[in-house]
Amino acid sequence: MTTCPSDRPALTVGQALSAGAAYLVRHGIAAQEAQTQAEILVEEALGIRAPGLALRRNEPVDEAVVARLRRDFCRLAAGEPVQYVVGHWPFHAIELKTDRRALIPRPETEELIERILRSRQWREARAVADIGTGTGAIALALAAAARREGRAVAVTAVDLSPEALSLARENAQALGLSGAVDFVEGNGASGLAPGAFDLIASNPPYIASAEVDALPALIKDHEPRLALDGGADGLDILRQLVLDAALALRPGGRLFLEIGDDQGLSLRRLLECAGYTRVVVARDFAGHDRYAEGELP
Repeated sequence: MTTCPSDRPALTVGQALSAGAAYLVRHGIAAQEAQTQAEILVEEALGIRAPGLALRRNEPVDEAVVARLRRDFCRLAAGEPVQYVVGHWPFHAIELKTDRRALIPRPETEELIERILRSRQWREARAVADIGTGTGAIALALAAAARREGRAVAVTAVDLSPEALSLARENAQALGLSGAVDFVEGNGASGLAPGAFDLIASNPPYIASAEVDALPALIKDHEPRLALDGGADGLDILRQLVLDAALALRPGGRLFLEIGDDQGLSLRRLLECAGYTRVVVARDFAGHDRYAEGELP
C-alpha cells in the first residue's frame, strides 16, 4: 500500500507518531492539527493517555497496532472526522460513542450544559427534556449530573432520527443510564406533555440550507444533514421549538438553546414574542452569540 503511511511497520511509538503526522500533513492537514490527531490515534491504538505517550516513545509497536494505525490514518487523510475514526469522544463528564448516525458533540454544547447546571431550574428540576438528542449528549450529561448529585430527575430525550436514537440508547447503556432517560422518536417538542417540564434544552439544526453545502467537507460529507440544516434562514426549527416548548414548560420553567452566531437578535425577538421573560443571549468562549434562554412566566 503506497498511498498510506509506510508499509514497513513503525519500529517505535515515536516513529509511528512522526510518520502519521507527516502523512496527514501531506494530505492537507495543518501541521499542529496533524500532530494532535496523530497523538490521538496512537494513544487510542495503544490504549494509553497523555502524558503516558511521551514516556513510551522508544517502545516498539507490534504489527497489529501498526496495521490499525495505517487504516486509521487513511481514514483521517480521506477527510473523516477523528471523532468517528476513534469511535468515541469525551463530552462534559461522560464519554460518548460517536459515529455517522449523529452530530459530533462539541465544546460549545458542553458550555450549554454548564449554563443549565448553574440555573435555578436545574436545582429544582423534577423533569427535563433534550430536543434533538443526537448522541444523547445533553440528556446523558444531565442524567449523569443528577446521578452524581443523588437526585431523581426524569430525563426525556427526543429525536426525529431512529438512527440517532439507536446511538443515544447505546450510549445510555454504556454509561449505566438506560433507566434514567426516556428516549422518544418525535418531531421537536410538539409531542411533549403540556406543562410537564422544568427545563427544556436543545442544540437544534440552525444552519441555513444554502450554507450547509459550503461547510467544510469534514462536516458536510460525514455528519448527518438532518442535524445541520435549519431551513431557508436557519431558524425554521428554532421558531417551532420556541413555541412548542412554551406549551411543555411549567410556569417558571426555562428553555435553553444553542444557536448560530448570527442569530442572537432573532432569538431574542422570537422568545420575547412567544411570551418568555428573563430572556438572555450569551456568547461562547470565542466571543460569538451561541446561547439563547427564556423563562416561562
